[in-house]
Amino acid sequence: MIPISKPIIGEEEKKLVREVLDSGMLAQGPKVKELEEKFAKFCGVNYAIAVNSGTAAIHAALYAAGVKKDDEVITTPFTFVATANPIIMQNAKVVFADIKEDTFNIDPESILDKITPKTKAIIAVDLYGQCADYQEIKKIAEENDLRIIEDSCQAINASLNNKKAGSFGDLAAFSLYATKNMTSGEGGIITTDNAEFMELAKRFRHHGQSEQTRYEYHDLGYNYRMTDIHAAIALGQLEKIEEFTEKRIKNAKLLTAGLKDIEGIQVPFIKPNARHVFHQYTIKLDKFKLSRNELIEHLKNNGIGCGIYYPKPLHLHPWFLKQGYKKGDFPIAEKLSEQVISLPVHPSLSREEINFIVEIIKRKA
Repeated sequence: MIPISKPIIGEEEKKLVREVLDSGMLAQGPKVKELEEKFAKFCGVNYAIAVNSGTAAIHAALYAAGVKKDDEVITTPFTFVATANPIIMQNAKVVFADIKEDTFNIDPESILDKITPKTKAIIAVDLYGQCADYQEIKKIAEENDLRIIEDSCQAINASLNNKKAGSFGDLAAFSLYATKNMTSGEGGIITTDNAEFMELAKRFRHHGQSEQTRYEYHDLGYNYRMTDIHAAIALGQLEKIEEFTEKRIKNAKLLTAGLKDIEGIQVPFIKPNARHVFHQYTIKLDKFKLSRNELIEHLKNNGIGCGIYYPKPLHLHPWFLKQGYKKGDFPIAEKLSEQVISLPVHPSLSREEINFIVEIIKRKA
């Protein structure tokens, strides 16, 4: 079976974890601090704050950005629910905007239509590993006094105009979940250039306590800390992220070369001056000979894993339908949710496996 994703954990990560186990310092400690310093430098920002999940990273970023009860936050419905739920966790309102058909990322024009006096922030998602249109989004944010939070959970090491994901917004959130391009098993990181936001995020991850004044609670906070065990794995992965990224890009190029001329298949679009890191290699089916379900069955019957990210936009799920959304609100997101299918692109793939994936698809073209 060729899996849709495959974490790569080597001896380097195991050695670092053993160091933590031998040290006796298992909770947030020196490895977390080292990861924060190295990850901030990696992204080209002043600060990084490690937490225990990508969801926690988004939640803490919203808190640090000042999102409060009855504020509105604009985001995309074409994403995992962890982008939107933290908005509600802050007692704010999720306001969806439609996406662009080529990149799958939030459409700046659609953002403009959703701004009200209650709008506080925009969460742009770097879906599948490609940065959103931050030049246009920043103009909108500056003109309307809005905060930008990057949901870069799928985009570690991506860049646009030689500027890395995690350095465009007021804050950014990354995920280190097991299937991500870089993993710690479970974990997240917030990045920012703002010292105040950094301090607020650090308080939020530790029950509202400042690291300078323990047992003095400034505000509501949560137990969102990362352990040194998770940080050790992440440090080992950070040393390999460029290698992983190059392999994903190479694999994506091979898939594109094999699939681009097949009628009914649209290969991923890459923006000029963008580095797409291919957390997912997502094609669109448009009048292909097989339906999507038939193609999935064909792939699985031949031992090829695949996935649909995402089979239904968030606004069409019961949780968000209760908030007044309905079918037809975001036609591009709804259309693409019926067309997309993601193929294996992870660094463990061999050229022979990629050729096999292409061949299996061509058999039904």
